[in-house]
Amino acid sequence: MTEMKATQIHTYGNPDVLVYEDAPRPEPKADEVLIRVHAAGVNPADWKIRQGYLQDKFPFPMPLILGYDVAGTIEAIGAEVTTLKLGDAVFAMLPLNQLGAYAEYVVAQAAIVALKPASLEFATAAGIASIALTPWQALFDLAELQAGQTILIHGASGGVGNFAVQFAKWKGAIVIGTASTSNIEQIQQLGVDRAIDYKTQRFEDHASNVDVVLDTIGKETRQRSWQVLKPGGILVSTEGAAEPVEVPSANVRGVPIFVEPKGSVQLQQIGQLIDQGQIQPPQIETFPLSTAAEVHDMLQNQHRHGKFVLQVV
Repeated sequence: MTEMKATQIHTYGNPDVLVYEDAPRPEPKADEVLIRVHAAGVNPADWKIRQGYLQDKFPFPMPLILGYDVAGTIEAIGAEVTTLKLGDAVFAMLPLNQLGAYAEYVVAQAAIVALKPASLEFATAAGIASIALTPWQALFDLAELQAGQTILIHGASGGVGNFAVQFAKWKGAIVIGTASTSNIEQIQQLGVDRAIDYKTQRFEDHASNVDVVLDTIGKETRQRSWQVLKPGGILVSTEGAAEPVEVPSANVRGVPIFVEPKGSVQLQQIGQLIDQGQIQPPQIETFPLSTAAEVHDMLQNQHRHGKFVLQVV
């Protein structure tokens, strides 16, 4: 059995359960490719899975290699794959019931793998798949956002919010964004039409009659958001797993967004927009794969903001 280096867990628990060690190298099935991982994104869901919070939804066998955002090169190809070739530089979001990106190699269905944007380093590409697919699917698949409509984006300076602002502006929508005082300048540079400092302003005093709300916060923020929607408007929440969306009246709609790895089509479109200079990815910080435990601690316990990526190659 061929081995590889990976960071994995043998039991649920705190960051120190992450172990950097040898693991079996996977083999691609007929419809899969083997990716030589250059970098893997670290997301809040990673530490929640590691802590055991999602084991009812995803009962993983142990040991478990975490990570679902990945970028690398195609190392091997299954017999039925015709869309990719050996050596292609790619990026992908793996299904949440599969994982495996914190390793030197990972397999993925060819249908969810997209060519890496030529203008991006592997590390940046590894950091963006899920935080770009989430707002793309929320705005365009669920809310069907159109040019000229108004959207309120909560948490506009976060990873998902960053892309949401840019996608909405690209579509021709009027964008209102909320952020904390220290991030107002950042979302203005992203292109929001109106920036609301939620520390000093109540957003409902500055936004009304909006077509779409993108809720990345939940709780009280979501409850206050219903009143700013116009009749027939829609609220899409990334917090649906933690807090089911309960719609207060019949004249507005509310739906959760559970991101799906539709890589080859949607990621390809996003990659083209990045290569054309129409969308700017956020800044990332890179760390060696062997330091995943420290990175998880920063995310979970130190509440460090930013986009973290584990460098493998």
